[in-house]
Amino acid sequence: MSSRALPLAQALVKRGHCVTMLIPPWDDPQRAGQSWVEGGVQVVNVSLPPRLPLLFHIWLTRTLVARALTLQPDVVHLFKPKAYAGLAHLGLWALRRRRGGSLRLVVDADDWEQAWNEIASYSAVQKKLFAWQERWGLRQADAVTVASRALEKLVVAQRGGETARVFYLPNGCDPKTTADPFDRLRAGRRLQTANPPSPSIVYRLPSTGIVREKWQLGNAPTILLYSRFWEFRLERIVALVRAVAAQLPQARWLMVGQGLAGEDKALAGQLAEAGLMEYVRFTGWLPLDEAPAYFATAQVAVYPYDDTLINRTKCSVKLISLLEAGVPVVADAVGQNVEYIQNGVSGLLTPAEDDEAMAAAVVALLQNHEQQQALGQAARRYLAEKFDWTYLAQIAERAYG
Repeated sequence: MSSRALPLAQALVKRGHCVTMLIPPWDDPQRAGQSWVEGGVQVVNVSLPPRLPLLFHIWLTRTLVARALTLQPDVVHLFKPKAYAGLAHLGLWALRRRRGGSLRLVVDADDWEQAWNEIASYSAVQKKLFAWQERWGLRQADAVTVASRALEKLVVAQRGGETARVFYLPNGCDPKTTADPFDRLRAGRRLQTANPPSPSIVYRLPSTGIVREKWQLGNAPTILLYSRFWEFRLERIVALVRAVAAQLPQARWLMVGQGLAGEDKALAGQLAEAGLMEYVRFTGWLPLDEAPAYFATAQVAVYPYDDTLINRTKCSVKLISLLEAGVPVVADAVGQNVEYIQNGVSGLLTPAEDDEAMAAAVVALLQNHEQQQALGQAARRYLAEKFDWTYLAQIAERAYG
């Protein structure tokens, strides 16, 4: 919600709309019943019923539907076609069909849920339900917003080839963060200087700061991998570390993030077995306000992205964060990566899963400071021009019309 629904809602508020977000906090029950205003958006965590089998799901769905109708909205934008959003969609659709009315029901898709069914630890019942919800929800919605070009094609196919009510609405960025990365570093309290340098080059300067001291990086060229470690085969990272070390043994890697199911630990084991741990630093999970300092420490970020259906259809917030921060990125030419990176202009794209090409691009970029600066600055500029949430909100308005 915080990386897609909320910033879109805030952008809509700026354009004069009244927006309320209803959240079923089943995974964060302490927030049940709490509400606040954030960027002009009324955020409401609905109350949770007793956790009784089946009753919990029915009650929570009914609560979402009732609260939505109480607001007398013109449009309900349901984020994801599955789970409680999908159940609320079904309830609102059924009531509209019975009572009539002009309430528009728009569904947002930011993943292909049927692909997730193949790898997620859902029960058999959940998998069947989610697959049905996705098919039904995408077909029955008055309009669908999609986060990726690949999803756009899949949704159009689900809707029988109809294109007029399917809207490509990728994840966006806040233009303030792309305009002055120095502000983000100050917010993270990782830079202290009496005479701050020009914002156009500041993102390169903290490389000798506290992060380098903490992780004993010295003056080594530093490569950032910012990940949950599931978007790629782990052996690819072993191959990349080995290939870079063979050409630039002084380079070091910052592995920032934590795996969903211990993938980071499995990767560490593979690197140790290969005798490559001296080149790598695993930081684990980091608070968001510390991330800018780690981004600024790196000369290059790699973004391995296996050519899978899940990767082709998703829209990575982590990639956007790297590009916002002005970190020069080398990424696989897969899915939305090719939408956010202009190859050779705002980043470097290599053929999908071609580790030799990616390693060569990383080594060359580490040795070219001017290209690092040019790519980083162009990345921020391109995001601000093409993926500003204020601009993307206009796409949502067309979906609502």
